[in-house]
Amino acid sequence: MTVGNRILNVARIQLVNKVMVIGLPLFILLCVFAVNLALFLAVPFPEPEDGMAMTGAVISIYIATAIVHVQTMSQTLPFALGMSITRRDFVFAAGAVVVGQALLYGVVLWVMRLLERATGGWGVNVAMFDLAFMETANPLTQILVFAAPFLFVSFCGLWAGIVFQRWGQLGVWVWILSFAAVLVGATAVVGWQDWWSSVGSFFTDTPTVVLLGVYPTVIAVVFAAATYATSRRAVG
Repeated sequence: MTVGNRILNVARIQLVNKVMVIGLPLFILLCVFAVNLALFLAVPFPEPEDGMAMTGAVISIYIATAIVHVQTMSQTLPFALGMSITRRDFVFAAGAVVVGQALLYGVVLWVMRLLERATGGWGVNVAMFDLAFMETANPLTQILVFAAPFLFVSFCGLWAGIVFQRWGQLGVWVWILSFAAVLVGATAVVGWQDWWSSVGSFFTDTPTVVLLGVYPTVIAVVFAAATYATSRRAVG
C-alpha cells in the first residue's frame, strides 16, 4: 500500500464520526447565527451611521473547530494506535483532514457572506460574515482569508491534544500558561518601549490577505511541525 493510500485510509477513520468532526462546528455556527438574528429582530438596536452593525458570531465556528481537533488527538489517536496505525500516519492524516475542512469552511463562510450582502444583512442590517476587516478583492483570496485561520486554530488544537496525550492535564496547563506568559511578556515589552502606535500601524497597513491569509498559514505550519514532533513520544 502506498503512503498516500495509507494516509487516506487513516483519514477515513478520523472521519467515521463526520457529524462531530465536520457537522458540529457548522451546527454551532448555525445556532449562534440564529441567536444573533433573533436578537436583532427582537431588539431595536440603533442604526449604525456607516455600514452595518457587526457581530463576532463567526468566531464561534473557529473555536468549535479547535475543540474538535483537540478531541482528534485525545480520543481518536488512542483508538488508532490500538489498530496498529503509526503516529506518523495519524498525524499526516489529521493534517489532510484539517486542510480539507479549512477549505470547506472557507467556502461556506464565503457563500454566507454573499447571501448576507445580497439580503442587506439578513434584512436587519447586521454583518456576521461580510466583515469589513476581512474583505479582499476576489473570491479566491476571500476564501483564503476565511480558511487560513481554520488551519491556525485546528493545528493549535491538534498540538494541544497531543500534549495532553503525552503529559496529561499538567502538560496542558503548562502549555496554556506558557502561551499566556509569552503574550503577557510581549504586551509588557510593547508598552515599555511605547510601540503601540507601530503595532497599530502594522495591523492597519498590512494587506488583509497577508494578515489573515498568509500569517495564520505560516503559524499553522509551525504548529503542525510541533504536533508531529510531540506525537513521536505520545502515550497511546
